[in-house]
Amino acid sequence: MNIFDRFPYIVVEGPIGSGKSTLAKILADRFGVNFISEKAEKNPFLPKFYEDMKRYALSTQLFFLFQRADQIQKISQIDMFKESTIADFFLEKDPIFAKNNLDEEEFNLYHQIFSHLQLKAPKPDLIIYIQTSIETLEKRIKDRSIDFETDISTEYLEAISESYSQFFHSYDRSPVLILNNENLNILKDKNAIDLLISRIMNIKSNREFFNPQLL
Repeated sequence: MNIFDRFPYIVVEGPIGSGKSTLAKILADRFGVNFISEKAEKNPFLPKFYEDMKRYALSTQLFFLFQRADQIQKISQIDMFKESTIADFFLEKDPIFAKNNLDEEEFNLYHQIFSHLQLKAPKPDLIIYIQTSIETLEKRIKDRSIDFETDISTEYLEAISESYSQFFHSYDRSPVLILNNENLNILKDKNAIDLLISRIMNIKSNREFFNPQLL
């Protein structure tokens, strides 16, 4: 048995720079399952958004919404009994960013469109929510050297991280493993993934915490 025998549809989530996409891709390759990525780099408004958030917030958010609607449709067409899947996003993250980025009128418009789409995302069998300190997020964003991300402010990272924490504090639709990856370096420590896989296999309740001390 592997983690996808227990949890056929896994979602990895976390703030910008937490390593969610990297972790999801590693697990997909390790177990040979479908990998559905949000592909944030495909959003043409994102670089402009980080330069001028107020001006480009709505266009950025709506592009992501329609992009995720297409991706959710792809996930819905997968037979989870035959093909396991891991994604580096889930639909519920979209309103998290919308509430942070849009003013009241823009959010009302966004919410109307969101409701009109009537999206029905499959419920994840497991969510791995990655928690990372702001200092580490900033370091990892700097290290990966994506030009437009250099404009991301500490205040914005703090707001997004706090919104994630609040969301997952009350989220109960799927089992959640809250992973503190401050000391879990999946790129440099070959034991890190094995340690995480072992922890996933031993999940026994709907909400669990994993705070490994690897350096």
